[in-house]
Amino acid sequence: MAQKFDVVVIGSGPAGYVAAIRAAQLGLKTACIEKWTREDGKQALGGTCLNVGCIPSKALLDSSYKYESAHKEFKLHGIGLDNLKIDVGAMLARKNKIVNNLTTGVAGLFKANGVTSLHGMGKVLPGKQVEWTKQDGSSEVLDAENIIIATGSVPIDIPPTPLTEDLIVDSTGALEFTEVPKRLGVIGAGVIGLELGSVWARLGAEVVVLEAQEAFLSVADQQIAKEALKVFKKQDLDIRLGCRVTGSENKGQEVIVKYLDDKGEEQQITFDKLIVAVGRRPYTEGLLAPGCGVNLDERGAIFVDDQCRTDVPGIFAVGDVVRGPMLAHKGSEEGIMVAELIAGQAAQMNYDLIPSVIYTHPEIAWVGKTEEELKASGEPYKVGTFPFVASGRAMASNETEGMVKVVADEATDRILGVHVIGPSAAELVQQGAIAMEFGSSSEDLGLMIFSHPTVSEALHEAALAVDGHAIHIANRKKRK
Repeated sequence: MAQKFDVVVIGSGPAGYVAAIRAAQLGLKTACIEKWTREDGKQALGGTCLNVGCIPSKALLDSSYKYESAHKEFKLHGIGLDNLKIDVGAMLARKNKIVNNLTTGVAGLFKANGVTSLHGMGKVLPGKQVEWTKQDGSSEVLDAENIIIATGSVPIDIPPTPLTEDLIVDSTGALEFTEVPKRLGVIGAGVIGLELGSVWARLGAEVVVLEAQEAFLSVADQQIAKEALKVFKKQDLDIRLGCRVTGSENKGQEVIVKYLDDKGEEQQITFDKLIVAVGRRPYTEGLLAPGCGVNLDERGAIFVDDQCRTDVPGIFAVGDVVRGPMLAHKGSEEGIMVAELIAGQAAQMNYDLIPSVIYTHPEIAWVGKTEEELKASGEPYKVGTFPFVASGRAMASNETEGMVKVVADEATDRILGVHVIGPSAAELVQQGAIAMEFGSSSEDLGLMIFSHPTVSEALHEAALAVDGHAIHIANRKKRK
């Protein structure tokens, strides 16, 4: 007789494991199927984010930043170091330990909350059943009152640069370089390309980033994006915009990449390693049995409504496998929303206030509308900015690059967007997101007391600058 569950979750990434835990907390008998397997053959929970995404990349970003700081900035603080070197093996071991701690932590949370963890593949069958294919190849059919699909995404491959074992790699392979490449190519100047390129550039690699789009970080506010491009060029990241890769030649120890530059002229460049980071696509291979009733949209994502319902009652989908930004925190909140809906509670996400972060140094982060979006819509707005070069706390820590930008409605003064490049950008934007969630005006932020000295004072001053009231910079004269 088939095992019966109130909820079966397929996938244990940030969307899936959070959904499973919340469903179990709400008294629902819950199982979570995950196919990821560690080198020792045991199940690894946490999906892409914990195993080969958000967490390991941040571990390497932090290690590489500390090395770069010691190499380039310690002298400014009166600290002398001789014979500084990077031990890549130790850096990778630290990263792997963090990953292991977090993935085993999810297993502990499953146990504490009563979630049944199943190792293997899950497939949605007609009649709200799930086929669980185990590691030994045998299979079992589970009966589910509700199904939550949370299978995530995988890196996009491109024909001109077929992946190899260690020469041409995707984002996963870029986390495993055993030594610093002398010449590193990165295809794609998005979040992943910039973060991974930064890691190896800080450790001494000569990094060239080839980006097909002519605009840098087109999804971000362009004032912030232009500032970021200037900063990255100062960091010796060679970012080439409007460059379309047309082919590659694997030479064994190096790869020749051919591309059309921004003038349409053919170029080629040689690298010791190449990272392909052109984006990710929803992962649905082997997931949907014919007749199950779950449909895909034109992008290959599972079609869902605003509350993540598929076309089949009782079947939901969350995270990277559905529409919207592929962000772990977006997937997690969708997972919670769906678990609460299944339990009969009212639940809704605010898709207008999902923060985005690029964990370079300085960080880049934003939430809400960009100035370009407001111009395109014709919505009247006003802007206040404050540079970190005028922040006492940023000066003290030698992190004065960048700015805070607050965009507000011209008539109501309600905050429409907060955009930051600089120290603690992600944390400052989260402060902005909290304010926006409660409908705050820029005047509200300006009236609040911010502790001194902190970098968050830059958000305070940018809010004051919206109406020309900033204290620590000269205010722009208002147009009459």
